[in-house]
Amino acid sequence: MLNVHNLTVSFSGSELFSGITFKLNKGDRIGLIGKNGAGKSTLLKVLSKDVETSGGTMAFDKDVRIGFLRQDIDFVAGRTILEEAYQAFEEIKEIEGKLEEINHQLATRTDYESDDYTQLIEDLTDLTERYELLGGYNYQGDTEKILQGLGFKREDFDKLTDTFSGGWRMRIELAKLLLQDNDILLLDEPTNHLDIESIIWLENFLKGYSGAIMLVSHDKMFLDNVTNRTIEISLGQIYDYKKPYSQFLLLRGEIKEKQLQAQKNQEKEIKQTQLLIDKFRAKANKASMAQSLIKKLDKVQRIEVDADDNATMNVRFKVSKEPGKIIVEAENMSKSYGDNQVLENVDLLIERNSRIAFVGQNGQGKSTLAKMMVGDIPFKGHLKLGHNVEIGYFAQNQSEHLPPNQTVLQIMEDAANDGNRARVRDMLGAFLFGGDAVDKKAKVLSGGERNRLALCKLLLSPFNVLIMDEPTNHLDIASKNVLKQALKNYKGTLILVSHDRDFLQGLTDRVYGFKDKVIKEYLGDIDYFLEQHQMESMREAEKRTVVKSEKKSPKKGNTQLDRAQEKEVKKLRNKLSKIETEIASLEQEVAKMDLALAEDYQGTSSKPNFFENYKSKKKKVDTLLEEWEQVEEAIAAFS
Repeated sequence: MLNVHNLTVSFSGSELFSGITFKLNKGDRIGLIGKNGAGKSTLLKVLSKDVETSGGTMAFDKDVRIGFLRQDIDFVAGRTILEEAYQAFEEIKEIEGKLEEINHQLATRTDYESDDYTQLIEDLTDLTERYELLGGYNYQGDTEKILQGLGFKREDFDKLTDTFSGGWRMRIELAKLLLQDNDILLLDEPTNHLDIESIIWLENFLKGYSGAIMLVSHDKMFLDNVTNRTIEISLGQIYDYKKPYSQFLLLRGEIKEKQLQAQKNQEKEIKQTQLLIDKFRAKANKASMAQSLIKKLDKVQRIEVDADDNATMNVRFKVSKEPGKIIVEAENMSKSYGDNQVLENVDLLIERNSRIAFVGQNGQGKSTLAKMMVGDIPFKGHLKLGHNVEIGYFAQNQSEHLPPNQTVLQIMEDAANDGNRARVRDMLGAFLFGGDAVDKKAKVLSGGERNRLALCKLLLSPFNVLIMDEPTNHLDIASKNVLKQALKNYKGTLILVSHDRDFLQGLTDRVYGFKDKVIKEYLGDIDYFLEQHQMESMREAEKRTVVKSEKKSPKKGNTQLDRAQEKEVKKLRNKLSKIETEIASLEQEVAKMDLALAEDYQGTSSKPNFFENYKSKKKKVDTLLEEWEQVEEAIAAFS
């Protein structure tokens, strides 16, 4: 589908990457990874022909169609969500216009026997056939399914796109791409701004996509679940392996280890050869042999070890002072935006050293509650902060508020005080802004660089409660790992709003689920929440199914169970309880393995049969969930 050969891209005389060669085949689902600024987004722009190359060639198959999800999008004002989504079907919409015009003429003209009238009928037949072939009778239903899968509600469909945030507008653009019949999908951080449910839906959609996909993502779990090939851009070169992310890291480590061993052996041989050359060179009768060895040595192709870009930011969150036992106490809190009621009569009590994740679909009030807690927005009800509480707050759009025309250094110095201004350059260096990088203006920084600067700025003020709203957006995987470790080591109270399942694993010990204006507490980590959430969704679906079946064929007579039936139901309930216990146990084991991977990937993954055991446990969980559903259905049959 696409053949890239010796591709080179330069900016202002500096090469971003050079000599890149790879093929993109049908069925490839490539995860494009690398540090912020390595050139991932640029490579996607080159493949979509948004950016010109500095050298090399790209050969596309004939009539290949490419869809590109850019980070920056711009919609035509005045369109509803449905109208904007329908822009994915340009030819269908064009044919609809022509059919409407032809039908109007056929209804108003009376020259039934003329050649023009006959031509209209022929055009109507041809266009109708083409319309049906393109899916004209199905595209509206397909559009609604995709929009709902990405988190939109039916009541949103007729609202103007102008009224939605950038994250929701990105979803509309993503919906358009998924609806088009593209051969190649280029997706630049598609999970940014998606909630967990929408990410899982997108994973399943992309798994069934028949074309080729190249995507940039810093979500390790998403990469592992979707991709079958990984290309890493590092120090201007690429490393290409037909493995998803976690397996790629393992294989990359093994290959580098073999390279190091081979290089060591070669250096040993070269040293021995050099000793012989020096020995023979001193003897006249051995001079010809020495020359022969020199020529042989000159022909040796030196083994090189893949270079790694190991620079990572250095983050440490210090606790300012010991707060009181109660951090936040709230009663009857409500918040609405116009007619949209987001939260209603919420009671809240957060104690010192709590570690909480806010989770739920977009628009359910997670960021709203965080803003209420830090006093950014007004609300109804009562909220009181505890004694000595000092909040450090990282807003979801924190990086967007950086002054565009100020340099990195100016932004930090303006936010600093007399006590820490002398440490500003050291702090910036710890966040990978060394040398001339401090003189960059904010407007030219990449998304990851802006987030790093916003994090660095956060550390200028002391705090003992840390509230972070989507802190990992745009951060590369290495930076996310560093941030996660820093948050693990943080001794204060932590509240995280995040849709990144992998990032949340092992960071919190309770989850607040936001749904339908209320908050439900789950005393466990993100894996426990997802497990319970899936079961609750199953039960809701079960209840709806039972209600429908009762309406269709209501039971007659006495519905009381006899002794044999009661015995069978009891047996089924015991089985159900056993399955739920086994699922919970397996989920905890998988979570521990995920945590071990995050803390020491090389050491953990090198253990014998680690990944086989890991996959086996996850597969067992899926099997048990199916069995759980069957037992629930059997119990419901007795109701």
